[in-house]
This record gives sequence, structure tokens and C-alpha cells, in this order.
Amino acid sequence: MPDPRPLSRFLLFLAFVGFISLGLPDGLLGVGWPSIRESFGLPIDAIGAWFILSTAGYVLASFSSGWLLNRMRVGTLLAASCLMTCLSLFWIGSAPTWLWMVAAGLLAGFGAGAIDAGINTFAATYYSARTVNLLHGFFGIGAASGPIIMSAVLASGAVWRRGYFIVGCVQLVLAACFALTRRRWPAVQIHQDAANRVPPATLGDTLRVRSMQVSIAVFILYVGLEATSGVWIYSLLFKGRGISATTAATAVSAFWIGLTGSRILFGFIHIERFDRALGAFIVGTIAGAALLIANMGVAPTLVAAAILGFSAGPIFPLLIATTPARLGPAHTANAVGIQIASASLGLSAVPSLVGVLADKVGYEAIPAALLTLGLALAATHRWLARTAPIH
Repeated sequence: MPDPRPLSRFLLFLAFVGFISLGLPDGLLGVGWPSIRESFGLPIDAIGAWFILSTAGYVLASFSSGWLLNRMRVGTLLAASCLMTCLSLFWIGSAPTWLWMVAAGLLAGFGAGAIDAGINTFAATYYSARTVNLLHGFFGIGAASGPIIMSAVLASGAVWRRGYFIVGCVQLVLAACFALTRRRWPAVQIHQDAANRVPPATLGDTLRVRSMQVSIAVFILYVGLEATSGVWIYSLLFKGRGISATTAATAVSAFWIGLTGSRILFGFIHIERFDRALGAFIVGTIAGAALLIANMGVAPTLVAAAILGFSAGPIFPLLIATTPARLGPAHTANAVGIQIASASLGLSAVPSLVGVLADKVGYEAIPAALLTLGLALAATHRWLARTAPIH
């Protein structure tokens, strides 16, 4: 691993701020959607068009991030990505029609995907798993702050567009910071030593590596489990089990607080046996899903949601952090981009499929799906650990 000592503390600070800013736009849409629907006269399911285009942009940016990072410094990529995100937010805030807003989703997804892949590759290359956990914890802070900003905007009597303009200004400031420091950011090409540089692999070469193929499945399953928990626990409890809306919302909060809290906690705890730790966290998600299925009352259900979140929290950061050790220096930049793209596919596809299942079978299909995802994740991670063990 390259020596991190030459890197400025300010760059690491910018990386943390970058993760907060990455989470901010995600929280705007959920709170703003009822007002957006009213503005454009939309049905409730019109949001699907937004997700399709934004996911397409995210996947395209993530897949191409390795190619881009082999040709420019990470600071340059982050500056351009933040500028694209800023422009997309201003575009959304001034969109005259719903179609114009949907079109902005492609640019928003591309900017977010490039930021996500760029910062993750930088962190995995130059920093420890503890730092990567902390970075992802700060993403949770950003995701939690977005709804607060939009709620404050709406409560003040302003239109929803102002929330997008506010976050767009934040992205513009961050883009300027990345641009001004772009020459201070190191290249992400990993080298074994100064005299023996490892040439970067092509995207096709990386995709042909067996451990990369297994890793794609791991990321789809993990992010599918995380997203399904966040999206469907409320409906399971409120609609399916008749629990009060306040308690159901508390369960969702318990999940996200557990997830963010565990990432921050394990940012201060040294982990030596990464695959063993990952296996333990995955078992924790299985236990949480099983307790959710048991339906033993309100208190155990809240505990189940917290266990799910706490156990799931460190999995994604640890998978990212161990990419250089698992796939090798030549493949790291490509691999992280592919993993982020796979995560985006899991984020959009798996909760949608679970929703269709719940509609056909009933809400109790949701915890059963979570348990199935946990078991599949455990088996796939075991396969990955055998294919590419971390030494």
C-alpha cells in the first residue's frame, strides 16, 4: 500500500466532506416528493422514471471511473463530478416540467457515481479499513441532513425548489475546493515500490477475474439487503402488522442509526481478520432478519431493526477497503468502480423485486426476503473468501 504520510490532512477532510455532500441529494427527494408531485400533477409511481435515468448515469460513471482515474488525478475527477452534481441540482430546481427534471436525473446520477467511485478508490488505496468505515459513516450524516434541509425549506413556506438550490450551492463550493487542490491529490494507481510500478489493467481484464465476478454478486446482494431494509421495514410494520406509524418510523430510524453508528464505531476499532469479521457481520444480519420474522412484539421488532442496521453497517466499507488486497494493484481502480456500479444495481433492482413479491404474497414476504438475502450473502462471501483470500 502506498505510504499515506505525504497526503494532506486537508485532503482527507475534503474526502469526509465529499461523503457528506454525496448523501445530501439522496435525502431531498423523499421529503420533497409530495410537493414535486403537486407541482407537476404526477401520479405516485412517476418517481420510477427518475430512478431509471439516475441509476443509468450512476452505473455509467462507476464503470468508467477506473478508466478515468488512470488518466487524471482523483482531485480533477472529483471537481468535475461535484460540478456536474451542482448543475443537475440547479437544473432540477429550475425545471419547468417533469420531463426536464427526469432528464436531469441522468446528470445527477453520473455526478454522484463518479464522486462515490473516486473517493472510495482514493480511500481504499491510501487509507485503512477504519478510515473507510468513518467515511461511509459520514455519508449517513449527509443522507440524514438532506431531509432536514428540505423539511426546513417547506416549513418556512418556500417551494421545494429552494432545497435543491441550497444543496447545489454546497456542491459548487465543494467543486471549487477540489479544483483548487487538484494538483495535491495523488494518483490512485497503486505501485509496489517506486522502481516497480504495476500497470493498470483494462476494464475487460478486470471483469474476467473470477473474484471480480463473485464480488459483483456480493455487492448486489449486500446493497439489496440494506436498501430493502430501509425501504420496506416501515410498510411491513405499519401496513402489514398494524403497528403505529410512529413506532414503524422509529424502527426505520433504529436501522439507519445502527448502520451509521456501527460504521463510525468500527472506524476506531482495528480489525485484523477481515473475512472473519465480514462473516460475523453477515451472520448478524441473518439474526436480525430471523428476529423480524419471529414477530415477538414491538420491543423485539425494534431490536431486530437495530441489529440489522448495526450488523450491515461495516460490510460495505470493509468490502471496499479490502479490494486492493483481494484483487491486486492493477485491478483496484476498475474493481472499485465496478463494485459501486453493482451496488447501484442492487439498490434499484432488489427493493423493487421485493415490493412486487410483497404485493403478490403479502407483507410478511419482506422479512423472509431479508433472511434469504442474508443467507445468499453469507454463501457468496464465503465463495469470495475462498476465491481471493486476504493475506
